[in-house]
Amino acid sequence: MLREFSVVIEKDEDGYFVASVPALKGCHTQAKSLDKLMKRIKEAIELCLEVEESPATEFVGVQRVAVSV
Repeated sequence: MLREFSVVIEKDEDGYFVASVPALKGCHTQAKSLDKLMKRIKEAIELCLEVEESPATEFVGVQRVAVSV
């Protein structure tokens, strides 16, 4: 069975790409390149699914919000 998950990707201050899966609690990884990151997040998702059968939440989307500082 093929399942799809939304992945949030950010770049940290040290230049690492960080990926997390909002639908799977605690599912995240990091890497120096996007290619390596995608391989690692697939592995992380598979491992998270072994522990947690169904996603706890459903990812809806990302919104940008402007605030005055």
